[in-house]
Amino acid sequence: MIEIPKNVKGLIFDLDGTLANTMQNHFKSWRKALSPYGIDFTSELFLSLTGMSRWATIEKLNEMFETKMDVAEVGKNKGEYFHEVAHLTEEIKIVGDVVRKYHGILPMSIGTGSTRSGAKQSLEITNLQKYFEIVITSDDIINPKPHPETFLKCAELMNVNPKDCVVFEDGILGMQAAEAIGMSVIDVNDYYKVEFTV
Repeated sequence: MIEIPKNVKGLIFDLDGTLANTMQNHFKSWRKALSPYGIDFTSELFLSLTGMSRWATIEKLNEMFETKMDVAEVGKNKGEYFHEVAHLTEEIKIVGDVVRKYHGILPMSIGTGSTRSGAKQSLEITNLQKYFEIVITSDDIINPKPHPETFLKCAELMNVNPKDCVVFEDGILGMQAAEAIGMSVIDVNDYYKVEFTV
């Protein structure tokens, strides 16, 4: 069981790769959407972009590979490919156990780079939606991770000081976002490893 420090007053969970094992599905969907543009979307590249919104990811890739991909079109394709495999999503149980243990004891929220519809789908498939009234997605913010806006909104809606929150994250950008505003971080990678297959 993951231990929560005694002084913590609010829990914030990333979703993809933290509560829901969607990472392999996202990885394959990105590879499929990007393959017409000749981008070798490796697992290392994917992990370096984890936490960014779909649109921010495509803009970053355009910059990195000097491509001119249409953000809306590639984003739409990626979303459709992901939707086809979303039913395969499973809960990451070691983190889900924390949610069940602290439900009704500490305020909890989701802070994800996913879209609202994507987050809703993942939470429903894993049957975790009943534990979260506060879900902040890429549709609710202007500045994606590593900017701390996502987590600041979570803290505000939970009515908890950011410094009294702990964030569960698997992505480096999300960890940077949390640390930038003095939130403590539990790195889910210490408890759970995702294996990527092409």
